[in-house]
Amino acid sequence: MLDGLIRWARRKSPWILHFNTGGCNGCDIELLDALTPRFDVERLGILQKATPRHADVLVCAGPVTRQARDRLLRIYEQMPEPKWVVAIGSCACSGGVFRGCYNVLGGIDQVIPVDMYVPGCPTKPEAIIDGLVKLLEGI
Repeated sequence: MLDGLIRWARRKSPWILHFNTGGCNGCDIELLDALTPRFDVERLGILQKATPRHADVLVCAGPVTRQARDRLLRIYEQMPEPKWVVAIGSCACSGGVFRGCYNVLGGIDQVIPVDMYVPGCPTKPEAIIDGLVKLLEGI
């Protein structure tokens, strides 16, 4: 019964941490738009946190660059278990238009495991919310 209560609480109030690994900031703007009162994701219990130690879901935008790889790993390791990763935008999913650049390693899954992919360039706020809701349904 206690495990069911904990799963219910995690599904009803996920706290997210937003991290840009080095893209054009288009997906960042759309993610921040999804967090505004216009789309009101707080009604779903989704809150943005400023520290990885309190976050349940890591939302990443942009391709992984050599400079951001170590920071991304450090943030991922600081998050408590269980943790989930969402890659938003085509750059975070596969490297996007930056694929093949000398400083780009590829998508987020080249460094850490990804649980949900939300493609698009830039990803619309509705798609980001839909991806987060589908992730929560799978918890």
